[in-house]
Parts: sequence; C-alpha cells; structure tokens
Amino acid sequence: MRAVIAEDSVLLRVGLVKVLEAAGFEVTAEADDAQGLLTAVEEHRPDLVVSDVRMPPGFADEGVRAALLIRRQWPGTAVLLLSQYVEERYATDLLTGDTRGVGYLLKQRVADVEEFIEVLRRVAAGGTALDPQVVSQLLVRRHSDPLERLTAREREVLELMAGGRSNAGIAERLVVSESAVAKHINSILAKLDLPKADADHRRVLAVLRFLGVG
Repeated sequence: MRAVIAEDSVLLRVGLVKVLEAAGFEVTAEADDAQGLLTAVEEHRPDLVVSDVRMPPGFADEGVRAALLIRRQWPGTAVLLLSQYVEERYATDLLTGDTRGVGYLLKQRVADVEEFIEVLRRVAAGGTALDPQVVSQLLVRRHSDPLERLTAREREVLELMAGGRSNAGIAERLVVSESAVAKHINSILAKLDLPKADADHRRVLAVLRFLGVG
C-alpha cells in the first residue's frame, strides 16, 4: 500500500517513514506543509495519508483542513492525523460524516511502534482509530453542559457580555486590558462550540446560550 506523510518536524518525519516502511507501506511522497500534502496526494493518490494537525505557515489547523479536503476529493484515501495535544474540535471535524478510514492519535503513541503499526493497518483497511484520551474527553463533553467548561473569569466575561457591555466596558469593570478580554471571549466562543459566523453573530449566540435560550 502507498502512503504520503506530512510533518514539518524532520526528525519525526524520518521516523514515520521508517515505521511505515517497516509495516509494508511504500512511502511515495513526504511534505512539510498542507499545500505540499495536497499536491502529493493529487499526484500519487495514496492509500493512506499520515499528517500532523498543525503545520506551516500558520501552525493552526492546516493539517485538519487538508485532511477534510482529501476526504471529500479522494474518499478512497484513508487519513490518520497526529496531534501533540488532545484537540476535541479537530477530532469532531474529522469524524463528521463517513468515519471509514479515519484515525486521530496523539504523537506520543508513535513511540509504541507495534501498536502504531496496528493502527496504521486498521485505518488503511477502512477502519477507525481514535486515541483513548480523545474518546475520554469526547464522552465527558457529551454528558456535560458546555457552560461548565468555562473558567470563573470566562463566566464573568460572558455575564457582562449578556449585560450588553462592550469589550472596553468589560475591561474597565474587571480591571484588565481589552486584549485580555478579547482572549477570554475567543476562548468562550471556542468552548461553546458555536457555529462559524461573523464575530458579532457568534457573540450574540454566546449570550443566548448563557441565558438558556440558544
């Protein structure tokens, strides 16, 4: 089976190549960013893609977005994403829709070579593999109120937002900088799993969620 690897860390990429080759895969291409990954997949049409979640240039969600595009354009290509930390949103994005040939693991799992090879083969064969820590956090979230994820300060900020205060007004009330308020608001919007929309609309949705009517 043919594979493409996308990882910006040279040392980890070299290690992944050796592991995949030991598992019987032919590594047809390597990439160090999302665009390189997409180009390689289009050219080689591999059976499996192993990709980092965060890659250049932004080190945000480039790997995830590339994986979702690959799943849409080449549904026969299995995808295994590797992440440094548990990032529930990315796992949820990847698992929305067809879950055949999908995997999401923490990078630390690569150290257990035998187990990692088993995961590679399972995903390449059309199975699904999720890191145990990801499963645990998703289950906890499923049975909890999203508002419970907020810190005490984030709840204060959301309460002041519900009262109609601007970022400047919240900063004045809490005696913090406006940039600190903006960071709290971004965290609130992420934790509440609000749909993507313009900033003002998401702010309103957050307030409605706080008031129990959204």
